[in-house]
Amino acid sequence: MMINASACQQIKSGVVGLIGPADPFLGSHTHSICVAMGVPHLQVRPYHESSASMDAHRSTGPTPYDDGSGFRPPAQPAVNLYPPNVVLTRAVTDLMSFLNWTQAAVLYEDDFGLIKFQDLGQPEAGTPNLGVVRRPPDIYLRQGVPPFYRSALKDIKNRRIFNIVVDTKSQYMNGFLRAILQLQMNDDRYHYVFTSFDVETFDLEDFKYNYVNMTAFRLVDSGERHVRNTLRDMEEYQPFGNPLLNRTGVIEAGPAMIYDSVFVLAHGLQAMFLTHSLTSSAVGGNPFTGHKRQQQQQQQKPMMTMTTLHSNASCWDKRSWNLGHELFRHVDGVKFHGLTGPLEFSGGKRKGLKFDLLKLRQEKLVKVGEWREIAATTMTTSTSGGGDEQRTWAPGITLTDENVFYEGRAPNVTLRVTTILEVPYVMLEDDHMNRTGNARYKGFCVDLLKLISKLQGFDYKIQLVKDDKYGVFHLETKEWDGIVNELIQGEADLAVAAMTITHARENVIDFTKPFMNLGISILFKVPTSQPTRLFSFMNPLAIEIWLYIMAAYVLVSFTMFVMARFSPYEWNNPHPCRSDVDVVENQFSVSNSFWFITGTLLKQTSGLSPRAASTRIVGAIWWFFTLIIISSYTANLAAFLTVERMITPIESAEDLAEQDNIDYGTLYGGSTMTFFRDAQLPTYQKMWTFMNSRKTSAFVNTYEEGIKRVLKGNYAFLMESTTLDYIVQRNCNLTQIGGLLDSKGYGIATPRSSPWRDRISLAILELQEKGTIQMLFNKWWKNTGDTCHRDDKNKDSKANALGKSNIGGVFVVLLSGLALSLIVALLEFCWVSKKNAESTKQPMCREMMSELKFAMRCSASRQRPTLHRTCSRCLPTSTYVPASLDPQQENGLMPMFELHRSSLVNYDLQDST
Repeated sequence: MMINASACQQIKSGVVGLIGPADPFLGSHTHSICVAMGVPHLQVRPYHESSASMDAHRSTGPTPYDDGSGFRPPAQPAVNLYPPNVVLTRAVTDLMSFLNWTQAAVLYEDDFGLIKFQDLGQPEAGTPNLGVVRRPPDIYLRQGVPPFYRSALKDIKNRRIFNIVVDTKSQYMNGFLRAILQLQMNDDRYHYVFTSFDVETFDLEDFKYNYVNMTAFRLVDSGERHVRNTLRDMEEYQPFGNPLLNRTGVIEAGPAMIYDSVFVLAHGLQAMFLTHSLTSSAVGGNPFTGHKRQQQQQQQKPMMTMTTLHSNASCWDKRSWNLGHELFRHVDGVKFHGLTGPLEFSGGKRKGLKFDLLKLRQEKLVKVGEWREIAATTMTTSTSGGGDEQRTWAPGITLTDENVFYEGRAPNVTLRVTTILEVPYVMLEDDHMNRTGNARYKGFCVDLLKLISKLQGFDYKIQLVKDDKYGVFHLETKEWDGIVNELIQGEADLAVAAMTITHARENVIDFTKPFMNLGISILFKVPTSQPTRLFSFMNPLAIEIWLYIMAAYVLVSFTMFVMARFSPYEWNNPHPCRSDVDVVENQFSVSNSFWFITGTLLKQTSGLSPRAASTRIVGAIWWFFTLIIISSYTANLAAFLTVERMITPIESAEDLAEQDNIDYGTLYGGSTMTFFRDAQLPTYQKMWTFMNSRKTSAFVNTYEEGIKRVLKGNYAFLMESTTLDYIVQRNCNLTQIGGLLDSKGYGIATPRSSPWRDRISLAILELQEKGTIQMLFNKWWKNTGDTCHRDDKNKDSKANALGKSNIGGVFVVLLSGLALSLIVALLEFCWVSKKNAESTKQPMCREMMSELKFAMRCSASRQRPTLHRTCSRCLPTSTYVPASLDPQQENGLMPMFELHRSSLVNYDLQDST
């Protein structure tokens, strides 16, 4: 309702024409009002008309007007500057015919798009037969839901359709481009043709370098001088507001058509003024006056004033403008060149349209040709005989370069591929004598070449290198040999083999992305098994650990003995039932201490039990120590008894460099030899000096010769890890020593600046992402049926003896426990000495000294008398104590002995009788 009210308000104000709007639905409402009011309508919106109606209109032409003017206006006085859909469809059809598409997908948004492309791919009625009969391409129509096109594009990708016609609005273009990137449909296999005229205004940075094919049509040729001048004036006189140029230096098609529609109406008014003379006062300095033709027509036509030109139409009064059809007749006859190309109308529809053909290059979208609304285009070139040769393209297509859509490559090309025989990369078929051409060869590289050729669309012919060498640079002659030399001399277009990418080769030829990563490794004969030894049960622990255990055993035994004698709590009554016994006993003698430690070490009982806190700490720490030692020994013993150990004279490249008994070498003239020759690492330099000094015994001419020498023994062969892996899996007498000495890759070689390098690199990346190359590797390395089955009793699975770094912590715990027991024993000693000193009223230092002297008597008995002493000044010279040392009794009475105190700890026993 708002658009209707706005249009009626404009018509009531006296306008002589309405322009726009560009929206198809709003434009149709405006058009209905203009038809009813008789006001010319200049449209810039797409509309739908079948090709049959267009052809009928052009064949009949305009009908005479009743007033003799030769023109009968149509029932709907409207001029549309937007190219008819049938014309755009014909342009796309011509492009598809030129590209020889046999299959294409059309991605449209709404039902109007479905109507627009109903005749896509069908030849135009009346097109002359040029002698070439083409089958119309298979068209797959798929509706996409903007702004997300993932489901539609995924469906097209799953159908493996690579030619796509995209009919989307400009506001959804960024979402569509984002979906292409997300689905990885941006490589050189895909070709997108856009029906939007504004593709040039979008950022295509992410698509420039992937060789993705993007083609579009353009209405505004920004390369023309008058167009550049007009755009410059727009930038100068529009400093504020939304810029029409969209910050790209290129105006969009919509604003450009509105700009041209204003000039179309101005030219129509000019023609109308020229046919009807205006008075000078009415004209008011109109720029359309002053022509001789105008002066002539002023004498023939009645005068027209601004009042009569002013529209008197009204929506509310249902009154139409009587001069509307007259103005439309002049507008329909306008013919000039605007921003959107040549402007010429027939019945309100544009004719003689010209579209610029744009192609995405690595720099930007560039103009590569034109399409014109004509029957056919022919190209005339001179022949060698002096005559002219006519080459007919698709109707309307004119290109600046006939190979522009091939990016420098011609179709149906056959490449010369050089290679070298090497298992499993390139091998001869078993019946190669009965085969010809490429069918004689098989292998990993042959299958890889076949897949790449299908992706890039070329044929190939395999040929073997003449001198059976990959290529090495000879310092004496300053020349290359092998495959590298053939590529330099132009004798081959590609080299597909197990060819290593090196710096020296990269300086003279080009390589693609690596299709396989590898490194140099050592091939050696499987070592013999180690004979079983009688004392192999000692292998689980290192020799130093056994020595540490023996030292700990002696140390803890003596510590237990000393702690027991030092601690008063270990001196106990040997007869607990007799409380009058004055002799105490210590159970931890030297022999008993060793026996207690031995029993706990072997997880057995000894019949001895510590009673003091210090001795218990010693026992607990020793039990923990033995728990860890026995557990570690038992666990490692199982591995040593079940794993067969091997005697390997070398373990790495450093071992090779440090010995002279085992010869070693590599393939002569290969990248491995070059690696050691140019190496800067001292170890590798030493190895190169060794090999270079023994050229006859170190280097071999073929891999087979090197393998035979390894099997004979006392020889190590340095080779690429991939080939080594293939050989080891088929011969159980061979093995790999150490890891990789370097890191490199195999690549396909091409001559310098070859256009095939980048294209093959993209194909390799695609095959890697799909896992195809890994499947080829499994096919030729693992799934051939001739792999050997070996027991995995190699050096990688053998058990290693436990060392200090493994169980050294348990010794720390043991020493810590011993130290703690010493501290506790000292505290016990001090505490008991203090209590005895208080009870005997002796100085504490003297009491401690007496106890310490007795404890340190190594030859003392396990028994000692209990000491009930008082102050030394109060003691008599002699004291009687029970003669427990002599159990004889007289008359049932125990004899008494006189104990003479000669010192604090020495007592003399004398018979008192």
